[in-house]
Amino acid sequence: MRAFIFPGQGSQAVGMGSALAEASRPARDVFDEVDEALGQNLFRLMRDGPDEELKLTENAQPAIMAHSLAVLRTLGVDLGSVANFVAGHSLGEYSALCAAGSFDLATTAKLLKLRGQAMQQAVPVGEGAMAALLGADLALAQKIAEAAAQGEVCTVANDNDPSQVVISGHKGAIDRAIELAKEMGAKRAVALPVSAPFHCPLMQPAAEAMRDALSYVVVEAPEVSLYANVTAEPETDPDTIRNQLVEQVTGMVRWRESVANMASAGVEEFVEIGGKVLGSMVKRIAPDAKVTSVVTMEDIEATAKEIA
Repeated sequence: MRAFIFPGQGSQAVGMGSALAEASRPARDVFDEVDEALGQNLFRLMRDGPDEELKLTENAQPAIMAHSLAVLRTLGVDLGSVANFVAGHSLGEYSALCAAGSFDLATTAKLLKLRGQAMQQAVPVGEGAMAALLGADLALAQKIAEAAAQGEVCTVANDNDPSQVVISGHKGAIDRAIELAKEMGAKRAVALPVSAPFHCPLMQPAAEAMRDALSYVVVEAPEVSLYANVTAEPETDPDTIRNQLVEQVTGMVRWRESVANMASAGVEEFVEIGGKVLGSMVKRIAPDAKVTSVVTMEDIEATAKEIA
């Protein structure tokens, strides 16, 4: 069995999609459609930068999705016949749902633009922070977060793999967690260069914005089941998916459990579409699984031969 997985924020880079657009008409069409939907020359920003502008959450989120979908369209496969499941890391869940036919491309781009703006506006710059705890599992990360909170928000945001958990919350609490991490048993703690504290209760205003936006959008049942971030379980019901996308804004990304559950369900191959971030996490969770990252035309051509 095979799962197609889609990367989240942090996998953006200036130049992304540039060579692909030159080599592939379907990729160019994706970038043009996203630009038109947003009324913005996002592809030029992806191709030429500046990096600071591309990194902005409201640009990075639709850019990463557009790149993933450009890779998928260039691959030219019928998703339902080559994949048993889809999953995505945080914003990658929207890419996965677009790939599986729950949202059309223009709707996905608009939702992610809004999601990025709402997340950025939910907490004034400088008030929130995130940190990666390395050499820490979920239980240890939760203990560190609880010890550091001291009345402020400090919670687990991403349970990425058995050795990497990300925490999120008020800046003071995250600073305390970084100080505490080593003495409590983590290998080290690294502050992340993010502009807002994602996937924690401080994002509630953004969750409400997404609840409102998603209430106007048609959600189709995906062609294949989506392993949802907030439950780490397969889902196909449109109303449930809509609610899960709202919960996901403040909830923990249960990536480790999602991959482990897919492996338990019989998935032997994970294909990362448009990034090289999730593959290493997958290998730490399911060491026997085959992992393929599809980014370049060479990757696309090799993968197309393999899965045809």
